Amino acid sequence: MAGPHGELVFAPLGGVGEIGMNLSIYGLGDERNRKWLIVDVGVSFAQEENLPGIDLILPDISYIVEQRRNLAGIVLTHAHEDHFGAVLDLWPRLKVPIYATPFTAALLIAKRLSEPGAPDIPINVVPLGSRFNVGPFDIELVSVAHSIPESNALIIRTPVGNVLHTGDWKIDPTPVLGLPTDEAKLRAFGDEGCLVLLGDSTNAVREGRSPSEADVAKTITGLIMSAPARVAVTTFASNVARLRAVADAARLAEREVVVVGRAMERVVQVARETGYLDGVQDFRGMDVYGHLPSERVVALCTGSQGEPRAALSRIAQDEHPEVTLARGDRVIFSSRPIPGNEKAIGRVINGLIDQGIEVITDRTHLVHVSGHPRRAELEDMISWVRPKSLIPVHGEALHLSEHAALARRCGVNVLTCRNGDLVQLAPGAPTIIDEVPAGRLYKDGKILVTAEARTIADRKRLSFAGIVTVALALNDKGQLAGDPEIELIGIPEKNVAGELLGDIAYDAVLQTFESLPKQRRRDADSVAEAVRRGVRAAIASHWGKKPICHVLVIEV
Repeated sequence: MAGPHGELVFAPLGGVGEIGMNLSIYGLGDERNRKWLIVDVGVSFAQEENLPGIDLILPDISYIVEQRRNLAGIVLTHAHEDHFGAVLDLWPRLKVPIYATPFTAALLIAKRLSEPGAPDIPINVVPLGSRFNVGPFDIELVSVAHSIPESNALIIRTPVGNVLHTGDWKIDPTPVLGLPTDEAKLRAFGDEGCLVLLGDSTNAVREGRSPSEADVAKTITGLIMSAPARVAVTTFASNVARLRAVADAARLAEREVVVVGRAMERVVQVARETGYLDGVQDFRGMDVYGHLPSERVVALCTGSQGEPRAALSRIAQDEHPEVTLARGDRVIFSSRPIPGNEKAIGRVINGLIDQGIEVITDRTHLVHVSGHPRRAELEDMISWVRPKSLIPVHGEALHLSEHAALARRCGVNVLTCRNGDLVQLAPGAPTIIDEVPAGRLYKDGKILVTAEARTIADRKRLSFAGIVTVALALNDKGQLAGDPEIELIGIPEKNVAGELLGDIAYDAVLQTFESLPKQRRRDADSVAEAVRRGVRAAIASHWGKKPICHVLVIEV
């Protein structure tokens, strides 16, 4: 039974049962009068999901929009796209305060300034390690190591109990920059009492501990020092520790760092503004690249995930207007493929190798480490915080299952949930009590469409079977006023017998029209539907696929 302060509830609207698109909501109060908190507003990427024309997938926030009058604010744990990439698109539907640390706030502002028409979003900048209130929620930031500056776990204190939302984290005692995971604060929170730990599950399938960024820095230094000619390094632009490691290695090798790619330029600017590149030499622009001796340059390139418009992809196709590589140069992929990007990355690597360029990946060298905890680190977190219960989040089904099994072995009560499950965290043990709407939005150009909209389904059909367009003009006597106009798009020109499919479609139009009773020929809608069916059937009989058929009938 709920106490005088009601219940503490939690629902993931994205990021549970999948990797990416993280958005969690916490509610406090009784069912009729809950105050809400949003943690993170992230995107997912559409490359691997066969969504033609779609680049980004966003969480459906219709449920929390309905609760907007009771929504206290948004807290961002860090500035990775899967945690803050949907803010610009979704904030206008929410219009509540946003809380972020300085680097995250600066990167969000830079992102807004680079997108024409983006909303001017007020941001409350909060210090690292600070404690502040968002409505009835008492929030304390806990610094954690990750692959971007200023990642935070959140201690969420309420009158009915306290929880830890870990965000993305790992244990790295020797980060290249930023603070290590704050073990002392986490242990103190454990002493205070933690009802529920909601924890990152991404690497729960991997034994041991994630290596340190310092180990990667040593490897990169050796590879740059030993390179006979140019070196290009590609990594996630947001990994400022990696950028700093490359810069330090370049300085030791007496090389200049050239930044190639707008996303990289933006992060470098923000990192300098916020002090994360203090003491690092100035980087050079692409305009000087061609004037530097090959043994004196290190290029920091976007494109670690094979993005077709990114710098390295264009270099691999020898299509970049200012930057080229040549036989004997070395490219270091200081990253790991996001699932679904393997083919795109393979195309880039093959393009580079075909040019005689040496390619180094984490397959043979320690040039990348994950920003997420492996099993020994997960066990450490549980031992520090000593939660009564644990809910695995941030992962696909396999990751959540492995994290749950590990927690049970540690003697912790476990509840597993999925996007849309409404979980009562307190009072009592965590329990799924309801289901809330949770789906996907697709960013289609500048427009957000629901996953259920016909737009993408129609586009998939177009990509599979093409379209036939037919235009007919009818006079007032129900006669053709001219020859039909027919266009085939995405359809083979001829059938197996060498006959033109356009002619077959034309004949089908005439035959269908002439077969109609005279009374129906005067009904434009009846003519259009009959011709659509006739042409579609005729093409299908010769091709084996049913195209989309669009018929326009004009009465003259």
